[in-house]
Formats: sequence, C-alpha cells, structure tokens
Amino acid sequence: MALISPSRRLRRTPFSDGVEAAGVKAYTVYNHMLLPTVFESVEADYHHLKKHVQIWDVSVERQVELRGPDAARLMQMLTPRDLRGMLPGRCFYVPIVDETGGMLNDPVAVKLAEDRWWISIADSDLLLWVKGIANGYRLDVLVDEPDVSPLAIQGPKADELMARVFGETIRDIRFFRFGLFQFEGRDLVIARSGYSKQGGFEIYVQGSDIAMPIWNTLFAAGEDLNVRAGCPNAIERIEGGLLSYGNDMTDDNTPHECGLGRFCDTQTAIGCIGRDALLRVSKEGPVQQVQAITIDGDPVPPCDRVWPLFAQGRRVGQVTSAIWSPDYSTNVAIGMVRMTHWDSGTKLEVETPAGRRSATVQPGFWA
Repeated sequence: MALISPSRRLRRTPFSDGVEAAGVKAYTVYNHMLLPTVFESVEADYHHLKKHVQIWDVSVERQVELRGPDAARLMQMLTPRDLRGMLPGRCFYVPIVDETGGMLNDPVAVKLAEDRWWISIADSDLLLWVKGIANGYRLDVLVDEPDVSPLAIQGPKADELMARVFGETIRDIRFFRFGLFQFEGRDLVIARSGYSKQGGFEIYVQGSDIAMPIWNTLFAAGEDLNVRAGCPNAIERIEGGLLSYGNDMTDDNTPHECGLGRFCDTQTAIGCIGRDALLRVSKEGPVQQVQAITIDGDPVPPCDRVWPLFAQGRRVGQVTSAIWSPDYSTNVAIGMVRMTHWDSGTKLEVETPAGRRSATVQPGFWA
C-alpha cells in the first residue's frame, strides 16, 4: 500500500504527541487532520472499548462557531430540525442540508447562548457553506473556526474516570446536555455524548495549550481502570448503526434516505434553506433508505468502496460499510437499499472484493 506524504496541509492535533506515545498504528484523514483508527488492533480495541474506558483524540470534529445577533437565525437556516425550543446547555443532532435537501453534514449543534453556537462537524468543509450563507444573506453574525479540540471519553467506566478528574457532579449530566467544568482555572464545555454506543463524554478543549495536560491527567487518574487511548471503532460503529458522512451518506442523499427523518421538522422549521425540497420528500417518501445488513461467509475485506447489492441480477442498492463482528459472529453492514427490497428478511447478493456473497436485510442495528 502506498503511503501518504505528510505536509502542513495535513494537520496534526493538540493531542498528537500523546496519540503517538500511546502506540497508534493507523490514521485516516478527516477534515484535513489526522484521526487515529487503530491502536492494538481493530478487534482488540473493540473488546476493550466495550469493557473499560478509552480516551479518543477527536480534534477532527472541528467547530464552526456562530456568534452575533443573527446566530440563531443562521443556525435554523442550515437545518430542517426545529430549534426554537432548544435551550442553552443542550446539544442537538442536526442534519445540515443544501437547497436540494441533500445532506452536507450531520453534526451536533451545541447551544452556548442565544447568540453563540458551536457546530461540531463531521467530515466536510461545512465552514465554507456557512460563511457563504451568512454573507449571502447579509446576516449580523461572525462565522469562524475557534481553537476548540474535542476529546472523547468513551466506555462503561467513563463516568468513574470523569468524576475523578472533574468531580462527582459530572455524573448528573444527562444525554446530549452539557455543563461547564474547570480545569487549571479554565471553564470547559463537557457534554454527555460521543461517537459510540458505550456511553461517555466529549470535552470541548478550548485552547491547545491545555490539551496535553488534560490528556495526561486523565491517563493518570484512570490507571487502575485500564484506561487506554482509543478511537472511533469500525466494528462498534456499524453494530450501533452510527452513520459516517462521506461513507454511508453524501450530498446525493436526503435525511429521509439516511433514516434521519425524525430530525426533520419540515412543517415548522421555517427558514431552513432546503425546506421546500424536503417537504416534497416527506410527502412522497424516500425511494431508498439506509438499512442494517448481514453478509454471509468468512470475514469480509475492508470496505473502501461501495459494494453493489443485487436481487435476481438487478441492482437494488449498495453496501457502504461492512466488517466482521466478533460478538455476533457474522459480517455486519450498513447499506442503502431501494424500497422494493428493504423489508426485514429480504435476501440479496452483494459483490465484495472476495466475490459475491449472500446478504440479508435486518430489522435493525445490533446495539
């Protein structure tokens, strides 16, 4: 396999020194930054995540900050989710769509105040789109990327580790809520959230200068908890049905096709740029949708491209993510399947690099 030549365009993170010292074995590129993908092995990392606690460098979840009198208006223009009832201290999962209703990103919106928001983004250059909307509509709002680098604490022992560092009250944070906690005299936003189904927190580390001190403090506090450096795990992600923007969905897909229709309040989200297009989609319904799929046979190779799905020789969709699950003893997958073949139990065939395999649409994801 060819190597990627490093340059300043491929940015390190404030935690990269710690990640390298922890023995990272592989990276991917995400928002022009390094995102770890393997430490011991994908399977070993998976088992550890489900039993203990891991510290993830997810600085790649860059923040797009909206600040000013029109911040809330701009935020609503970006998403079909109705944000009028959202209070400061809340985090909302929000599909971001273009004028055709196509997905541009699926971030978490963090409402710091009525006039200040962070959009914690997936892998796309959303900052440019948001700046374009703000300038095109001449909104009174500043849009930029602040020096904020998220650190995720994930796994069943996450509460215990965080309580040791930030105090017992951190256990009281509810899912998709956040609080302010001090570290070395600095207030940090800490939310109960994260890109796994194992539970945990995301620390929005504001200021690169305190990144490694926080990293080191967490490792020292969790030594007896078997704390390790980790990263979003492909097996656990697919089992849990956590979609990956750019892999499982692109701007060619609407939120309804991605199974995100419950986050679209198209009747009431007045001002959303893609609202008219999504009103038509919600009325007619999607013709394809993301589904959980199992693939028969031995472990499949890495899914680094789409694998066509067939029914009686006719293409009816594609697998976009797939991997062997040790806990379920089968290949688990995420795919986009046409409505004629998306019912649970439907038998299909998938063309993999290891040959054509039998596949089955499942009633839901595994975690």
